[in-house]
Amino acid sequence: MRFLTAPTRFLFFTGKGGVGKTSIACAAALQLAEAGRRVLLVSTDPASNVGQVFSQSIGNTITAVTSVAGLDALEINPEQAAAAYRERIIGPVRGLLPKKEIESITEQLSGSCTTEIASFNEFTGLLADPSLVADYDQVVFDTAPTGHTIRLLKLPGDWTGFLDAGKGDASCLGPLSGLEKQRALYAGAVQTLADPSVTSLILVARAQASSLAEIARTADELSTTGIKPRGVVINGVLRAGTAGADSLAAAVRKREQAAIAGMPASLAAIGRDIIELKPENMVGLPALRSLLDATTATPPKAVPPSLGDLPGSLDTLIDELAADGHGLIMCMGKGGVGKTTIAAAIATRLVALGHPVHLTTTDPAGHLESTLGEAAASAGLTVSRVDPAQAVADYRSHVMNTKGKLLDDAGRAVLAEDLMSPCTEEVAVFTQFSRLVNQARSGFVVMDTAPTGHTLLLMDAAGSYHREVIRNMPSGADYTTPMMRLQNPGYTKILLVTLPETTPVLEAGVLEDDLERAGIRPWAWVINQSLAATKTSSVLLRYRAGQESGPIDAVRKRAGRLAIVPLLDREPIGRTGLSQVAP
Repeated sequence: MRFLTAPTRFLFFTGKGGVGKTSIACAAALQLAEAGRRVLLVSTDPASNVGQVFSQSIGNTITAVTSVAGLDALEINPEQAAAAYRERIIGPVRGLLPKKEIESITEQLSGSCTTEIASFNEFTGLLADPSLVADYDQVVFDTAPTGHTIRLLKLPGDWTGFLDAGKGDASCLGPLSGLEKQRALYAGAVQTLADPSVTSLILVARAQASSLAEIARTADELSTTGIKPRGVVINGVLRAGTAGADSLAAAVRKREQAAIAGMPASLAAIGRDIIELKPENMVGLPALRSLLDATTATPPKAVPPSLGDLPGSLDTLIDELAADGHGLIMCMGKGGVGKTTIAAAIATRLVALGHPVHLTTTDPAGHLESTLGEAAASAGLTVSRVDPAQAVADYRSHVMNTKGKLLDDAGRAVLAEDLMSPCTEEVAVFTQFSRLVNQARSGFVVMDTAPTGHTLLLMDAAGSYHREVIRNMPSGADYTTPMMRLQNPGYTKILLVTLPETTPVLEAGVLEDDLERAGIRPWAWVINQSLAATKTSSVLLRYRAGQESGPIDAVRKRAGRLAIVPLLDREPIGRTGLSQVAP
C-alpha cells in the first residue's frame, strides 16, 4: 500500500462515515506493529469501535492491545473527556462557592461545546506535546466521520484566532476556562497538522460517486488550513471476475468502476490505493491482516443464508407512519449506513401518499440534494439543511437585532465580540434544530441526522435546555421543550438505520441504549443494503450474505418493528431509484 511506504510519524485516516476508516486504520497499525514499530492507535470518533475490532476493551486511557506486541490504543471518549474537564474546573472551587453557584457552573459545562473542547484538548495534546507520544514510532488516527473531522482539524486554528483576538471572555466562559494557557499547544498542533514530513492525511472512500465527492470536498476544505492529503484509499471494491453471471454483482461492479473513472479531478493527482472487497467482516487479527493484502482469497462454498421469513419492507413502516398525519421522523445511526437514502425514500413516499413533507438534514457532510435528484422538485416537498455557518450568521443577526437593539455602541461592540465565540455554533445549530422539531406539530418533518456522535451532542443540548427551562419556570406553568417532544412517542418516531454487519449493529445498539437513558424510545429499526434479501448467485456475495444471519438476529431481538432494504442493482438516487427502497 502506498500510504504505508515511508510512513510519517502521524497518520490520519478520514472520510465519509461507513467507508472503512476504522478497519483500515486498525489494519495499518497492525502491519506497522508487526514490522517492529511501536504504534499508538487513536480514535477520535464519538462512536468509536476500535475495541470491537480487536475484541477487547480500550477506553479513554492508553491501553496495550494484548494480542499485538508493540501496539497500544486509545479511544478519546467525549463523555469521559468532558467529565474530567468539568472536574478540573469545578474541583478547585467545590466547597468554596455556594451550592447554587456550583450547580450553575456545572450546567454551563454540560453542553456539547464542553464535550467538543474536552475531546479537542486530548487530541491536540497528542499532536503538540512530544512527551505524550515519545515512546511511539507512529501514531495512527482513526478519525470521526468527515463533518466532525473537519471541525476537529479546524479547531486549532479557530481557537488560536479566537484567543489572539482577546475574546476569551465569551458567554461560554465556563467551557473556555483555561484556554489561554493552551495557546502554545494549539499553535503547535496547527503546525504539526500542516507539516507533510510529519503528518499524512489519507482520504478513505467507497467506489461511489457521493463518497468520492465527499473526500474531494474534504481535501478542498482542509487545503484552506494548509493541510494537504497524501493519499486516497478506495475501499471494498469488487474485483474483476467476481460477478460471473450474477446480474447484481455485475451491476455493482459496473457502478463502482464508473464512479472511479469519474472521480473528481482534484483527486487525480493524489496517490491512490484500491482495496478489494474481502469475504470476511473486519473483526479479529486474521481479517485485519487480509485487508491490506493485494490478493483476495476465494471464499468457501457459499451457504445460503438461513434467516427464515425476512421482516417486512420499508413501505410497510411508511404506511404506518402516514396514518398519524403529522409528526417528526428521525433517521439516526452511524455514518455510512444510508440514513440519507432512507430519509429521502420515506419523505418522497409520504409526498406520493398526499402528505406535505419538510425533509431536512443536520449532517454537516450530508448529500441530501444529490440523493433526491429530480425528486427534490416534487410538489409538497420542502428540502432544507441545518448548515452550521448559515445558522451562526442567522443567530448573530437575530441577537444583534433584538438584544443588541437595546444597547449603546459600547454594549453592542461587547455583544458582537461575545458572538464570535466558536461556542456560538452550538447554540445556533440547536436553535434551528428546535424550530424544525416544533414544525412537526402540523405536518411531517423527516430528519436525516448527522452521524451518531453529532446527533448525541444535539440531544445533549436539548437536555441542557430542558433542564434550564424547568429551573426557571414558575410552579404550575405550562410548557413544552424540544426534549419533551423527542420523548413523546406520539410526536417523534425514531428509526435506527444500520447495516447487516456486526459492528454497525453493535453501535446502533449503543445508540439505542443512550437514547433510552434520555427517555427516548426508538420506534423502529431499518437494516439497509442487505445481501441476504437479494437473489445474488455470486459466490463472494452469497458468502457475505451468509454472515448477515447473526447481525440480523441481534436486531430482531431488540426491534419492535423492523424493515430490511436489499442491496440494489442501481444506486438509489432520484425518484425512480428511491422508489426501489420503498416499493
